[in-house]
Amino acid sequence: MPDWKLPSKVYIYSCGEGLGAALHQVQIVNYKPYEGPICCVARQTKPTDARYGSSQMECLFLVLVMEELHYYLDGSVFGVITDCNAIKSLLNMKTPNRHMLRWQIAIQE
Repeated sequence: MPDWKLPSKVYIYSCGEGLGAALHQVQIVNYKPYEGPICCVARQTKPTDARYGSSQMECLFLVLVMEELHYYLDGSVFGVITDCNAIKSLLNMKTPNRHMLRWQIAIQE
């Protein structure tokens, strides 16, 4: 059972065939830390997604995951774990293109 007072982690992975994410939380079980999944989200890439590079795919999927999991994430502390540095650079980008700007605003909300 998740404890929403504790921080959570959102793991994100994207590849050419699909996108996946898992919401995890570390809890103390039998006096030991245990990181367990709360829920998972996945989807296949669509033909229209082919025009995006891997960095843009990762950013797009973060936005989609945050929309999908907003019941779990709203008002709670969470971190995003990914192998793509584009998400970090997206939040600090000075002059993003229109897609990235829209995603930047969605992530900050």
